[in-house]
Amino acid sequence: MIKNIINGIKAYFGGFALISKLGLWKYFAIPILISFLTGILFVTLAWFLSNPLGSLIAKAWVWDWGSETFAVISKYFSILLILALGLVLYKHIVMALSAPFMSPVSEKVEAHLLGDKHINHQHRNTSFRQQLMRGIRINVRNLFRELLFIIPLLILSIIPVVGILATILIFAVQAYYVGFGNMDYTMERHFKYKDSIEFVRKNRGTAIGNGIVFMLMLFIPIIGFIITLPISVVAASTETVKILDKQGLIIGDTNKEVSKIEA
Repeated sequence: MIKNIINGIKAYFGGFALISKLGLWKYFAIPILISFLTGILFVTLAWFLSNPLGSLIAKAWVWDWGSETFAVISKYFSILLILALGLVLYKHIVMALSAPFMSPVSEKVEAHLLGDKHINHQHRNTSFRQQLMRGIRINVRNLFRELLFIIPLLILSIIPVVGILATILIFAVQAYYVGFGNMDYTMERHFKYKDSIEFVRKNRGTAIGNGIVFMLMLFIPIIGFIITLPISVVAASTETVKILDKQGLIIGDTNKEVSKIEA
């Protein structure tokens, strides 16, 4: 899996050049706007809600001794909680709403990489509405599964020493599910819903590698909300197409079960 994580990261190299070469920037206008506005919304909410939430959590400590210390811990925990949950929601909202715009980008990357193979392969033809609904379905599923892991880890993150490991795991879980979403823009043409889930499970390293860079880029002030999605989608499309081609899934019956894929 380590090799696949590295490949997922390496796929980002040359992303800007490929976007310019294929003239893809025009597809990113609306997704960039969605990403920027959603990001500003969650940063604003984190700013205004951290103190009230911290005060609410601090009331759980009913003893006089240690109350000041617990109040400080509560404040920082509230900031961490809002940012973590906000980041989770941000990713899935942006990826879900951007699905109809990212699918054509992924297809153009695939056509560039495969040439005649792409032309000869019979893809699943889906409409704008179907792509949007697929994006919403995938990201709602991933959102609830991600929260299932992250909420307990957030609680553990306030415990000394254990908190370091919990924070790393929070980052890894978020990276996996964001990579999942980025890969699905390509898989949407090749697999049905359930088959796509199985495909990512067998290639989770690629998803994590893609998501790691995505998550790190988001921490770039303002610019992160603008360039992260375009670059990560191109990177995910490039690596996913390579995997599909290597496993012989580009040419053939598009309804083949993923259970037949060699891990």
